[in-house]
Amino acid sequence: MRLNELKDNPGSAKTRKRVGRGIGSGKGKTAGRGVKGQKARSGVAINGFEGGQMPIHMRLPKRGFNNPLRKTYAETNLEKLQEAVEAGKLDVGAPVTAEAMIAAGLIRRKRDGVRVLGQGNLRAALRLEVAGISESARKAVEEAGGSVIILKKAEAEDAPQKRGKGKAAGKTSSARGNAADKEQ
Repeated sequence: MRLNELKDNPGSAKTRKRVGRGIGSGKGKTAGRGVKGQKARSGVAINGFEGGQMPIHMRLPKRGFNNPLRKTYAETNLEKLQEAVEAGKLDVGAPVTAEAMIAAGLIRRKRDGVRVLGQGNLRAALRLEVAGISESARKAVEEAGGSVIILKKAEAEDAPQKRGKGKAAGKTSSARGNAADKEQ
């Protein structure tokens, strides 16, 4: 085998469509774009434009509310925790945190915290440190001899940042006013 003899498996790479390369290619002249008009030119982006008619996304009624401050949790079940303990991926003696669950492959990422749900059975006595847990899961963990600690983020991180007039805004304006008074 030499470098000049290397090639892909048959059918693994599809050949590119070469448009505008003469009448014999089957895609000559207008290159499959039809004739004239805005769409025949390059650099056109008319996504959702309906020729001046009210677009469908504006005609349809809007429903519901999307909360920008909503929290999304990584979720796992008791049966997954038990499987990880049996496979030796989780240490029974150490507290089970989000980082330990990521290392064990129970969850992909931390998100806004981990919630444990009550599906399955748990026989190992685990010390869970999670953002939330269902009532049935808490009961099962405590029956198995484990404990649950609910982690709370700092209230400053959870509270939305206030904008506009506040104490800080008032101080800056009064400071400017004092400086202006001194100049006069």
